[in-house]
Amino acid sequence: MSASEKTNKSQRVTLHVVSSLDGFIAKKDNSVSWMDTKSVYEGGVSISHEEIVAFLKTIDCYVMGSKTYEHALELGWPYGDTPVVVVSTRQLSSTKKTVEFYSGDLRTIVDEKLAPRYRNIWLVGGAMLCQRFLELGLVDEIKLTIAPVLLGDGLRLFDGPLTEQQWDLKNAVAYKNGFVELTYDAVRT
Repeated sequence: MSASEKTNKSQRVTLHVVSSLDGFIAKKDNSVSWMDTKSVYEGGVSISHEEIVAFLKTIDCYVMGSKTYEHALELGWPYGDTPVVVVSTRQLSSTKKTVEFYSGDLRTIVDEKLAPRYRNIWLVGGAMLCQRFLELGLVDEIKLTIAPVLLGDGLRLFDGPLTEQQWDLKNAVAYKNGFVELTYDAVRT
């Protein structure tokens, strides 16, 4: 049994994604400026900068596709010194010592490269990589944050068929900025 199939494994792969109400994660030009909404929900919770910083320190490693990596560089690299693995078949390079590149089997990256080194692994995009991780059963948790905006068109959250999977809702949080975060755990049979 591979590490990704163990029910009592030490690592956890969390798929984290922000989506519009109509299921898009970016506009056609890959922009995400729509996430800067001016919505206010008085009944929502707010999080302090200190709480965000403390939470981000709990993430041991990020996994992303090459387009997400390039977009993160354009945005000013929000991942700090946390290790990042970029999954890509393209030849890329980085001046960041915490970034490494991987091209190959996704089960191998989880079981042999990530599991021995990291406990809290966050998969942060892109859409095709996230979908492939889901198809292979490599995701333990989904944190889906829904933004209060309709885009009408763009890059879909899940573009293409997935096999039916059941997920258990573990938490739902509404924030003052109108975003809602839904947390689901995989149902392992």
